[in-house]
Amino acid sequence: MPDTPAGLRHVEHVMGTVFSFDIRDRPTPAIRRALAEAVRRLHRVDAVFSPYRADSHISRLGRGETALDDCPPEVHEVLALCARAERESDGYFSVSPAGSLDPCGLVKGWATEAAARLLRAAGARHTCVNGGGDLAISGRAAPGAPWRVGVAHPLRPGALATVVTAHHDLAVATSGTAERGAHIVDPHRGVPVTALASLTVVGPSLTSTDTYATAAFARGRGAREWLEGLDGYEALAVLPDGERWQTSGFARYGS
Repeated sequence: MPDTPAGLRHVEHVMGTVFSFDIRDRPTPAIRRALAEAVRRLHRVDAVFSPYRADSHISRLGRGETALDDCPPEVHEVLALCARAERESDGYFSVSPAGSLDPCGLVKGWATEAAARLLRAAGARHTCVNGGGDLAISGRAAPGAPWRVGVAHPLRPGALATVVTAHHDLAVATSGTAERGAHIVDPHRGVPVTALASLTVVGPSLTSTDTYATAAFARGRGAREWLEGLDGYEALAVLPDGERWQTSGFARYGS
């Protein structure tokens, strides 16, 4: 966890992806302890929720080898959040999108947001926590300078689809096909969605922003109308033919 002139930075490989911490505050002992605790908790989240680990609580629960009452409290919390997201999205967010229990569509954003809260509680006010492309941003990158986040273009390797400018605390989440192909399933039809190439959603809460990005992507052509109805959330979509659309308020963030 080396110091930098701007603060403290750390990269952790966990949950099958890369988490990065960019802290622009002076690295006090309390902030260092919070960073270490955040990393420890990410590994616990992986052990509890990974559908790729046969011994994880979520895998054992999905196979019927354990009961919900015997799972850790965080399983109850995540499944309750998933149930809420399913209701809010008319079922386009699903805790079992491919037929088996898999809350990964919510867990990464939820875990990233929880890590950011730990840092804030320790006194860090200017941070960017990036959990595999899901970002929880607070404060400023430098005095008077907002955080600016490049969003990769799904069809043009090395190019950016947009740059999101965070004028205040902000969450950013992107769902798409660039890295994993057409892996997001429409839960109502049981088939992968191909109407969009990528969808970036910004909003105040990363847990919700992440689930809304997944649910909206799963809606495909109905995504824009649904997103316009969400208070405080905006989005940019790139279509498979390279065309794009954005919600009415996204211009405040994207360039």
